[in-house]
Amino acid sequence: MSIILTTLNSKYIHTNLAIRYLKANAPEFDITLREYTLKDTLENILEDLLSRKPKIIGFSVYIWNVEKTLQLIKLLKEKDPTLTIFMGGPEVSYDFDVWFSRSPIDYIIYGEGELSFKELMEALHGRREVSEVRGIVYRNLVTNEPVQNPAAPILDPKEILSPFYFEEDIPHLPNRIQYIETSRGCPYSCQYCLASVDNKVRYFDMEKVKDEIRYLMKNGAKTLKFLDRTFNINKKYALEMFNFIIEEHLPGTQFQFEITADIMPTELIDYLNEHAPAGLFRFEIGIQSTYELTNQLVKRRQNFDKLTTNILRIKEGEKIILHLDLIAGLPEEPYDRFEQSFNDVFDLRPEELQLGFLKMLRGTGLRKQANEFGYEYDEFAPYEMKRNNALSEEDVHNIHLAEEILERYWNAHRMDYTIAYLVDGPFKASPFAFMQQFGAYWENRYSWIKYQLSDLFIRLYDYLESISYEELQTVLSYMKLDYLAQSKIKPKIWWEDRLNKQERRQIVNRLAEKSEKMIDLLKHHQINLPDMFKYAVVEPIYLDETLKPTDELHYLIVVYLPNHPTYYYIIKEVI
Repeated sequence: MSIILTTLNSKYIHTNLAIRYLKANAPEFDITLREYTLKDTLENILEDLLSRKPKIIGFSVYIWNVEKTLQLIKLLKEKDPTLTIFMGGPEVSYDFDVWFSRSPIDYIIYGEGELSFKELMEALHGRREVSEVRGIVYRNLVTNEPVQNPAAPILDPKEILSPFYFEEDIPHLPNRIQYIETSRGCPYSCQYCLASVDNKVRYFDMEKVKDEIRYLMKNGAKTLKFLDRTFNINKKYALEMFNFIIEEHLPGTQFQFEITADIMPTELIDYLNEHAPAGLFRFEIGIQSTYELTNQLVKRRQNFDKLTTNILRIKEGEKIILHLDLIAGLPEEPYDRFEQSFNDVFDLRPEELQLGFLKMLRGTGLRKQANEFGYEYDEFAPYEMKRNNALSEEDVHNIHLAEEILERYWNAHRMDYTIAYLVDGPFKASPFAFMQQFGAYWENRYSWIKYQLSDLFIRLYDYLESISYEELQTVLSYMKLDYLAQSKIKPKIWWEDRLNKQERRQIVNRLAEKSEKMIDLLKHHQINLPDMFKYAVVEPIYLDETLKPTDELHYLIVVYLPNHPTYYYIIKEVI
């Protein structure tokens, strides 16, 4: 009996680990894995699935794909009513009546799925009764009501078979994120998170995990992301894994972890700062809020002073990429207090700061308390909050405006020098207010959707001009550096004070005669003056060689040689 396990990933680079666990732990059945993306059309997915003539189709479901998955299931049943279809995943592990009323689904697997899936397949192959399958919900054919069987027992991860050794996955390993578990469960009880439902932390066999990582790297995997809710909860375990990765990683690989920063011992941070190659590790640290009342209401334990100390210590090592998380819309955190949370976290200057909006997930304690805190939220997934007692819809919209600017400028790293100058200088008092007000200016004048790279620079410059910002000469200098040095080929120039060809020729000739730095530049790249005019951009700026603002004229020279990286130089004007 042909079985397909499938899902709709957000992007091609994502890999669904759940369906691989199910296949690996039911090896006696004929199972095909198929993954699609949310951008794929329903028609194409439908055609591809039906062309394989399955008898059973199982869907891995989460908040981002549930709505499209329900549409797909309806179409599948219309085309082939004989299909047996089931769903599994955190999104459908609660409120079973909703899913049976909204779709012609046959079964739902709730909780951890490996054992339940195997038993369900045995039942569908006539080897046991459906009533004996643990961890499933099915439709009563007489009453049409959902029937929930007892839950499956919690598995010992050491007994779960590996999901990684499928030959058909090998060609995709270099181009997709590979997700790994070394543990299941979370020791914390944050009421907005489904991980809080499973408080018992259980570990996989360490040596088996190491072998899996060796296998993935050997076959070309570049990005490996650990799904452990708090990877460093067991300090000895974390240190052993970090040490293994440092000693055995292959060039070009990166390992990502969810870390709780305030429990990291100093000696572990010092070890990583001393021994880890730069860029090998990426730590995702959920801070969510710095407001103690809010953290107490959602049962989140966090020592922000200790967290800050540890994050700054990690940053001092300049080895580890930091991704910090904030959640807007948590209980009793009004607009001005959320602004402080944002600024508190932004002051840590992470490489990425994700500003998310509270999702009222099914099964969480906070969803059950929605009325208590005055929540209004979207009826359908991802159930994003619209307002609560502390935030109006206008407040939420204004936070969204700040988020748009945060993503386009800070997180995208298109204007690092410019934005750093602004948030460390004139807008240091509240980077949030700067981003929110710039976002409001953008929304009033432009579309959020259609824009080119140069528009990011032009619109920020126009905004600063609109508020009569006095140091536009300095800002434009940083913008030129960001814009030209990040380009791989000579880009179009958008600023008004650009040099014409004659001015550029005169400057280059003068520097080639009198500037030792310019002479060294020509020798180093083996460029003659005619090639300099062909391959280089020369622009006046008011930054010195250390990239500090100055009143003295300097020239930014950016060299775009074919098949070479972009080089830039700052040379002081020579009279």
